[in-house]
Amino acid sequence: MEIKETEKYIPSKMMTLLTPLSHNSLSSPQLSTKRHGCPLHQPHVPLRITCSSSASKRVPKSEESPFKELRTVACGLLAVCTVATASPVIAANQRLPPLSTEPNRCERAFVGNTIGQANGVYDKPLDLRFCDYTNEKSNLKGKSLAAALMSDAKFDGADMSEAVMSKAYAVGASFKGTDFSNAVLDRVNFGKANLQGAIFKNTVLSGSTFDNAQLEDAVFEDTIIGYIDLQKLCTNTSISVEGRVELGCR
Repeated sequence: MEIKETEKYIPSKMMTLLTPLSHNSLSSPQLSTKRHGCPLHQPHVPLRITCSSSASKRVPKSEESPFKELRTVACGLLAVCTVATASPVIAANQRLPPLSTEPNRCERAFVGNTIGQANGVYDKPLDLRFCDYTNEKSNLKGKSLAAALMSDAKFDGADMSEAVMSKAYAVGASFKGTDFSNAVLDRVNFGKANLQGAIFKNTVLSGSTFDNAQLEDAVFEDTIIGYIDLQKLCTNTSISVEGRVELGCR
């Protein structure tokens, strides 16, 4: 069956879906929306369908149902696929990349990463997993560790004041007694990390998570944190009474 399109408005931004269509699909009373991984049914006749976010458009008079219904379903599936494939830098259940084989990967923390600090964008991954920076007092201070992979690394007693760790992944890392004064720790995943005695003086903790983290004797003096993030942090029962007072937990 051949479909001819008449003149119509073409918006500046559109999405085109080339969907397989059987010969009798247009005459079928109901269209199946069942999908497995977003592909449609077995291909017989290719049909090009254009989806636009523009509200102002002219639809050809010849475009009658069920073709209109087919386009609605196809565009809906395309939107679902688009949303489903979008993901943050490191999602909760996302698989981490293989451990870097770069010989001096641990020393890269002393240089840091200065590309796109706020959004955790980098030229290449800053892989610090399993590295040991215990009692490092000078080389980590003020460094940018945007989107750094820090899981299972040791920073015990290190001076990380004024450091920038936007979107860092520090699950299971050890920061016992680490000084984070005046640091920017936004959207850091500290899940299951050991932060006993860590100093968060005048530290930005916006969007960071501390699920099952150890926060005994951690100092939260003048910490900068949003209300919702504060409520989540206050649910951590390992925070001392003094720490809860400093945070303003109720």
